[in-house]
Amino acid sequence: MTQQLHGSCFCKAVQYELDSLDMPISHCHCQSCRKVHAAAFVSTAGVMREHFRWTQGEALLSSYESSPGKFRHFCSRCGSHLMAERGHQPHVIVRVATLDDDPGVRPTSHIWTTHDVPWLAHADVEQWDEWKV
Repeated sequence: MTQQLHGSCFCKAVQYELDSLDMPISHCHCQSCRKVHAAAFVSTAGVMREHFRWTQGEALLSSYESSPGKFRHFCSRCGSHLMAERGHQPHVIVRVATLDDDPGVRPTSHIWTTHDVPWLAHADVEQWDEWKV
Protein backbone atom coordinates (compact mmCIF):
# COMPACT_ATOMS: atom_id res chain seq x y z
CA MET A 1 0.00 0.00 0.00
CA THR A 2 1.43 3.38 -0.94
CA GLN A 3 -0.52 6.27 0.48
CA GLN A 4 0.80 9.21 2.46
CA LEU A 5 -0.80 9.35 5.91
CA HIS A 6 -0.65 12.13 8.50
CA GLY A 7 -0.74 11.80 12.25
CA SER A 8 -0.55 14.02 15.31
CA CYS A 9 -0.82 14.20 19.06
CA PHE A 10 -3.98 15.39 20.83
CA CYS A 11 -2.87 19.05 21.02
CA LYS A 12 -1.50 18.98 17.42
CA ALA A 13 1.90 20.31 18.57
CA VAL A 14 3.69 17.17 17.30
CA GLN A 15 2.89 15.90 13.83
CA TYR A 16 4.25 13.22 11.54
CA GLU A 17 3.66 11.69 8.15
CA LEU A 18 4.30 8.28 6.73
CA ASP A 19 4.31 6.83 3.27
CA SER A 20 2.61 3.56 4.22
CA LEU A 21 1.79 1.14 6.96
CA ASP A 22 4.28 -1.59 6.19
CA MET A 23 2.96 -4.18 8.64
CA PRO A 24 -0.57 -5.20 9.62
CA ILE A 25 -2.49 -3.40 12.34
CA SER A 26 -2.58 -5.39 15.60
CA HIS A 27 -4.33 -4.72 18.88
CA CYS A 28 -1.71 -5.18 21.62
CA HIS A 29 -2.99 -6.21 25.05
CA CYS A 30 0.38 -6.36 26.85
CA GLN A 31 0.62 -4.86 30.32
CA SER A 32 3.06 -2.17 29.15
CA CYS A 33 0.74 -0.92 26.41
CA ARG A 34 -2.26 -0.98 28.77
CA LYS A 35 -0.40 1.14 31.33
CA VAL A 36 1.16 3.60 28.86
CA HIS A 37 -2.13 4.22 27.07
CA ALA A 38 -4.48 3.78 30.04
CA ALA A 39 -6.54 1.51 27.80
CA ALA A 40 -7.47 -2.15 27.51
CA PHE A 41 -5.30 -2.47 24.38
CA VAL A 42 -3.58 -0.30 21.78
CA SER A 43 -3.67 -0.53 18.00
CA THR A 44 -0.21 -0.54 16.40
CA ALA A 45 1.39 -1.03 13.01
CA GLY A 46 4.97 -1.21 11.84
CA VAL A 47 6.37 1.44 9.48
CA MET A 48 9.78 1.18 7.89
CA ARG A 49 12.02 3.99 9.16
CA GLU A 50 12.47 5.46 5.68
CA HIS A 51 8.67 5.78 5.40
CA PHE A 52 8.25 7.76 8.67
CA ARG A 53 9.10 11.42 9.35
CA TRP A 54 8.33 14.00 12.01
CA THR A 55 6.91 17.14 10.34
CA GLN A 56 6.28 19.41 13.33
CA GLY A 57 7.18 19.66 17.01
CA GLU A 58 9.94 17.07 17.17
CA ALA A 59 11.63 19.18 19.89
CA LEU A 60 8.52 18.65 22.04
CA LEU A 61 8.92 14.87 22.07
CA SER A 62 9.77 13.12 25.29
CA SER A 63 10.95 9.52 25.39
CA TYR A 64 10.76 6.72 27.90
CA GLU A 65 12.74 3.46 27.77
CA SER A 66 9.95 1.10 28.85
CA SER A 67 12.05 -2.04 28.46
CA PRO A 68 15.71 -2.46 27.54
CA GLY A 69 16.22 -0.87 24.13
CA LYS A 70 12.55 0.02 23.54
CA PHE A 71 11.81 3.74 23.52
CA ARG A 72 8.29 5.14 23.56
CA HIS A 73 7.92 8.69 22.20
CA PHE A 74 5.16 11.01 23.34
CA CYS A 75 4.21 14.68 23.26
CA SER A 76 5.57 16.51 26.30
CA ARG A 77 2.58 18.90 26.24
CA CYS A 78 -0.47 16.63 26.00
CA GLY A 79 1.08 13.23 26.74
CA SER A 80 -0.08 11.47 23.56
CA HIS A 81 2.00 8.38 22.85
CA LEU A 82 2.79 8.54 19.14
CA MET A 83 5.27 5.79 18.38
CA ALA A 84 7.81 3.39 19.78
CA GLU A 85 11.05 1.99 18.44
CA ARG A 86 13.93 -0.34 19.05
CA GLY A 87 17.08 1.13 17.49
CA HIS A 88 18.23 -2.14 15.93
CA GLN A 89 14.96 -2.76 14.07
CA PRO A 90 14.36 -1.41 10.56
CA HIS A 91 10.87 -0.22 11.50
CA VAL A 92 9.10 1.94 14.09
CA ILE A 93 5.79 1.10 15.75
CA VAL A 94 3.11 3.72 15.11
CA ARG A 95 0.11 4.14 17.39
CA VAL A 96 -2.66 3.86 14.79
CA ALA A 97 -5.12 5.91 16.86
CA THR A 98 -2.88 8.96 16.35
CA LEU A 99 -3.38 8.86 12.57
CA ASP A 100 -5.46 11.74 11.23
CA ASP A 101 -6.22 9.80 8.04
CA ASP A 102 -7.93 6.44 7.51
CA PRO A 103 -5.16 3.97 6.67
CA GLY A 104 -7.58 2.01 4.49
CA VAL A 105 -6.81 -1.30 6.18
CA ARG A 106 -8.28 -3.01 9.20
CA PRO A 107 -6.67 -4.87 12.12
CA THR A 108 -5.65 -8.46 11.54
CA SER A 109 -4.91 -9.67 15.08
CA HIS A 110 -4.99 -9.25 18.84
CA ILE A 111 -1.60 -9.93 20.47
CA TRP A 112 -0.52 -10.51 24.08
CA THR A 113 -4.05 -11.58 25.04
CA THR A 114 -2.50 -13.63 27.84
CA HIS A 115 -2.13 -10.24 29.57
CA ASP A 116 -5.87 -9.46 29.35
CA VAL A 117 -7.43 -8.30 32.58
CA PRO A 118 -10.58 -9.93 34.01
CA TRP A 119 -12.72 -6.82 33.54
CA LEU A 120 -12.09 -6.75 29.77
CA ALA A 121 -15.17 -8.20 28.13
CA HIS A 122 -15.15 -8.76 24.38
CA ALA A 123 -18.85 -9.51 24.02
CA ASP A 124 -22.19 -9.25 25.75
CA VAL A 125 -21.83 -5.61 26.76
CA GLU A 126 -24.09 -2.75 25.76
CA GLN A 127 -22.96 -0.56 22.88
CA TRP A 128 -24.01 3.00 22.05
CA ASP A 129 -23.16 5.16 19.04
CA GLU A 130 -22.48 8.01 21.47
CA TRP A 131 -22.36 8.45 25.24
CA LYS A 132 -25.80 8.55 26.83
CA VAL A 133 -26.22 11.34 29.34
